[in-house]
Amino acid sequence: MSEFAKESRNKIVRGAKRGTYDKKAIYEILDAGFLCHISFVMNDAPFMIPTAYARQGDKLYIHGSVKSRTIQETKKGTPICFCVTHLDGLVLARSAFHHSVNYRSAIIYGTAHEVVSDEDKNEALRLITENFLEGRWNEVRQPNQKELDITSVLEIDIESASAKIRTGDPVDDQEDYDLDIWAGQLPIKRIYDKPVADQLLKEGIEGSKAAHLAWEKSKQ
Repeated sequence: MSEFAKESRNKIVRGAKRGTYDKKAIYEILDAGFLCHISFVMNDAPFMIPTAYARQGDKLYIHGSVKSRTIQETKKGTPICFCVTHLDGLVLARSAFHHSVNYRSAIIYGTAHEVVSDEDKNEALRLITENFLEGRWNEVRQPNQKELDITSVLEIDIESASAKIRTGDPVDDQEDYDLDIWAGQLPIKRIYDKPVADQLLKEGIEGSKAAHLAWEKSKQ
């Protein structure tokens, strides 16, 4: 199926015309980011945490300390709501009321289970690291056994999802288009600045190719 089924938990009610259930569009939003917010209920109270992630197929991967309350709770199969949002610009209307933003936002629903084998954990950590900064995994020391033992990795099955996307100009009241007020868009882009070396870096160490490439792409 090319779309997620519309159901009660993922149905877009407000602004439905901006919504989509298309898997390709939703996965593109996920793949364009590396920071998500995960919400869940524990002991009858809502919780939300930001964390890094990666996607492979219809699976999402997150990691954390084996002592993390979030990890301990969600690996039980507690339902998860997973959100990724990109802010693409401010939309400046002629009236204060109609100011808005251009954005891409995906909401994922699913359940998690713990990745057990060291080989699978290491692969998931590679995916998360590469999603954090492409090319970085091959520049660094790989996780050792102690690090793997104190780290939990969760695999989240994407069971349901939807996205909302807004693009374009402000939408004003018809009579306001005659006002002598500037209106338009203020685009927002995520950029990287020039890499700054660690103060404790040994002399003679060449710069990170992955970081330098990300910086160069930002200047384009």
